[in-house]
Amino acid sequence: MKIITKFLIIGFLLSLSFVSLINAQVKRAQVGFRFLENPVSAEVMGRGGVGVTTTFNSNAIFWNPALLGEVPNNIDISLNRTQGIADINYNAIGASIHIGDFGVLGLSILAMDYGTFYQTMRAANDQGYIETGTFSPTAIAVGVAFSQKVSERFSYGVHVKYARQDLGSAWIATAGDSLGDPNLLKSLQEKKYVLGTIAADVGTFYDFQYNGITFGATIYNVSRSLAYESENFPLPFSISFSATVQPLKFIFDNETARSIILSFESNHPRDYRERVKFGAEYHFFDMFTARFGYLVNYDERSWTAGIGVKANVSNIPIRVDYAMEPFGLFGNVHYISLGFAY
Repeated sequence: MKIITKFLIIGFLLSLSFVSLINAQVKRAQVGFRFLENPVSAEVMGRGGVGVTTTFNSNAIFWNPALLGEVPNNIDISLNRTQGIADINYNAIGASIHIGDFGVLGLSILAMDYGTFYQTMRAANDQGYIETGTFSPTAIAVGVAFSQKVSERFSYGVHVKYARQDLGSAWIATAGDSLGDPNLLKSLQEKKYVLGTIAADVGTFYDFQYNGITFGATIYNVSRSLAYESENFPLPFSISFSATVQPLKFIFDNETARSIILSFESNHPRDYRERVKFGAEYHFFDMFTARFGYLVNYDERSWTAGIGVKANVSNIPIRVDYAMEPFGLFGNVHYISLGFAY
């Protein structure tokens, strides 16, 4: 039964990938709800954003829900904070809990903080506008995931989320032909630009159980199209493939104190060329980790670096991770994550 389930999931993933790639080639337009692409986890960003095969904690829900089945702890909670560019910050929470031997349930929350903006409206004065107050755009995604470890080598996972974006409101005139026309002012109506939809991520993970060689794949943001006005736009659909290897295991059979993990990931978005990410990690006694990553085919991003520390406090495993990413003319982006396990 487990073998049948495994091949059904693989067949479903490959079929969905094929159909989605065809659609992506036909309609390579701008996408909406870009906040769903924002990377979560300082651990992942420290190694260049490679997360499909290397995230073995509750933050896996944001990268590959299949890895939730590989989380070793019964309960795992991750708190994430990103200090982004232009004072655009966001917070994320990931959680996972084992449901006996059946599988792993995951929960996710991603909330954006865009700050406060001045709202204006066109007017027949010297400035050409009047201020109508302030507003704060909001964006949030809340999801639930399920993952199952079918065998010692293979896991799959599905992440279903509800994403909502509020861009504020605009004043629309239905009559009049100039700003000074009194009929125009009388016909002004406020229109709110708020949309929400359901999207899904599907992922698989395979461990060859040979020198740390693994492979994973994830499909992100499968959903219907949306429209604020007349033109529809899709969510940021993409497909990622990733692989890892531990080179020291080819030399040392019992290398436990120190380990090096090299990782590779390719991302195929709907509206851009293929992007490639490389990551490297050095682990020392499972207590300290140094990370480095390099990104290819990104406009303002190239390399990342980060560190991680693990410790037991009152028999509770705690991990703290930090990463920094130069973002060209926009300065640096800072990531910090705090994790607990039970």
